[in-house]
Amino acid sequence: MTPIARILALSAASFLVATAHAQVTVKEAWVRATVPQQQATGAFMQISAAKDTKLISASSPVTPVGEVHEMAMQDGVMRMRQVPSVALPAGKTVELRPGGYHVMLLDLKQQVKEGDTVPLTLVFEGQDGKRETVEVKAPVRALNAAAKPAAHGEHGEHKH
Repeated sequence: MTPIARILALSAASFLVATAHAQVTVKEAWVRATVPQQQATGAFMQISAAKDTKLISASSPVTPVGEVHEMAMQDGVMRMRQVPSVALPAGKTVELRPGGYHVMLLDLKQQVKEGDTVPLTLVFEGQDGKRETVEVKAPVRALNAAAKPAAHGEHGEHKH
């Protein structure tokens, strides 16, 4: 192989590595049911990525406003706030759960009932600035749901 061919081959290999997708996996996604007239709810899930990446946005056809939020103690009071992103370290699972990071679905168009399925579009950004979109169908669980369902058949697992 000539020196120029070797340089071109190495450059091409470096480019392919830099443009590879984050390979994000979303498991056990679910949305909390609402009562009539309730304007907001949360979406929860477990997310992992093969490479360092971050969740930067969420949207759904059930609402015009989807935001990434965090519940955290501030001055001795638990407060919820919007965050620009959630870091996803390579090879580690990050849980979006009640009382922690989660997706807020605001200004709901209608009640979200137990047994419904809510489509979610999650956008992730790798360290290279490349974005990846993951579509998730999240089942709606009862208002008092906070953990895994008793049934085994998990839905809402998606890998890209």
